Amino acid sequence: MPPINPISPNIQPVNTPVAKPAVPASDDGIDFASTLRRCVEQADGDQQASAQAVQDLLSGRTEDVVPVVAAVAKADMSFKLLMGVRNKVIEAYRQTMNMQI
Repeated sequence: MPPINPISPNIQPVNTPVAKPAVPASDDGIDFASTLRRCVEQADGDQQASAQAVQDLLSGRTEDVVPVVAAVAKADMSFKLLMGVRNKVIEAYRQTMNMQI
C-alpha cells in the first residue's frame, strides 16, 4: 500500500465574496405574525385539499391515484414543516425566558 501524502501547509484560502441573502425591508409591512399565519393557512389548505382528493377517490369521482398521492404527500410535508417551525419557535421562547437579566 502506498504511503499517504500529508496535506501541504501551503494551501491558501480562496477569497470569494459571499453573497448576502435578500432580506425584506422592515418598513414593507411584513411581520413574523402575518408570515406565520399565512403559513398555517397554507398548511390547512393543503390538508383540506388532501382530504377532498381522498374523498373524490373513495367516492369514484376520480380514478387516478397519482394526484391523490401527491396531494397527501404535499399535505404531510407542509404539516411536518409547520411542526418543525413551531418547535423552533417554542424552543426560542423557552431560551428567551431562561435568560438571566
